Amino acid sequence: MKASEVAALVGARIEGDPAVELRGVAPLDRATGSDVSFLSNPKYRDAAKSSAAGAILAASAENLPGRTVLVCANPYAAFARVLDRFYPARRAAPGVHPSAVLERGARVSSGACVGPCAVIGEDAVVGDGTQVDAGCVVGRNCRLGQDCHLFPRVVLYDDTVLGDRVILHAGVVLGSDGFGYAQEGGRHIKIPQVGRVVVEDDVEIGANTAVDRGALEETRIGAGTKIDNLVQVAHNVQVGPGCLLVAQSGISGSTRLGHHVIFAGQSGAVGHIHVGDGAKVGAKSAVTRDVPAGAFVTGHPAQDHRRWLKERALSGRLEEFFQRVKRLEAMAKGKKEDEPA
Repeated sequence: MKASEVAALVGARIEGDPAVELRGVAPLDRATGSDVSFLSNPKYRDAAKSSAAGAILAASAENLPGRTVLVCANPYAAFARVLDRFYPARRAAPGVHPSAVLERGARVSSGACVGPCAVIGEDAVVGDGTQVDAGCVVGRNCRLGQDCHLFPRVVLYDDTVLGDRVILHAGVVLGSDGFGYAQEGGRHIKIPQVGRVVVEDDVEIGANTAVDRGALEETRIGAGTKIDNLVQVAHNVQVGPGCLLVAQSGISGSTRLGHHVIFAGQSGAVGHIHVGDGAKVGAKSAVTRDVPAGAFVTGHPAQDHRRWLKERALSGRLEEFFQRVKRLEAMAKGKKEDEPA
């Protein structure tokens, strides 16, 4: 592709040579004259200046004299589109592998692909363009929309619903029983989980993540949400659209997340609380009560990030404060002993 074609693809303005031939993509420090790279973080500006890249996606050409720069508002997003063009996802040919099992009433679109040893349960529906890879199990009465991709060994329990363009990476489990038990006579009595999981359009869920079915109604993952590897979403949780749940985070039962909420790595929330729109939860933080919209909370228990930073700074001076108190006590004690009877 010529630089001009790449620019047209991402809506960029060209500064430099529009005829540069680009054959691949690479990071700034490894790019050659036939590669396109990107600059989105200012700290890599020097690397961009010395890079051998044939063209660079950047927000400005001001600090890159003599280079071919594709100027765009969001270089990182533009780079993602360029990557997709140079390295398109592999799509399997439509059809059902001979070793796959389709149970009674299962319907697979003629444009869908079902791989080796996959199982499509009774009355399940697989939409057009959807790819179900080897060893997947799709339970009874599941509904899979169009252009979804289930990587190997994904398991959908009965009644799970996927919208369009949902990506489920290897080992994802949707619809397993929620963790619900009643106490009776010193025994744990299982509460049947009879709800379902609903995943809306354009959701991506990372490897070995589990989303539990609702106890009576549904667990829902909102449109455009992205969930990392090794995340736990418990029963009855409502995740709003556009959220990010990062690796090893966990959301306890019946908690509700607004839109575009972020839970960083190894953070979590207790059950039956509400996290407002656009809120951010820092890494390794534990949310134990409602979080207002737009808040940034960290710590255990989670609190306003600025307050947490102040407390951490003060805790680092505890030894100093302790020694000062000891000196003041000694001074006060000495003064008291010197006073006349």
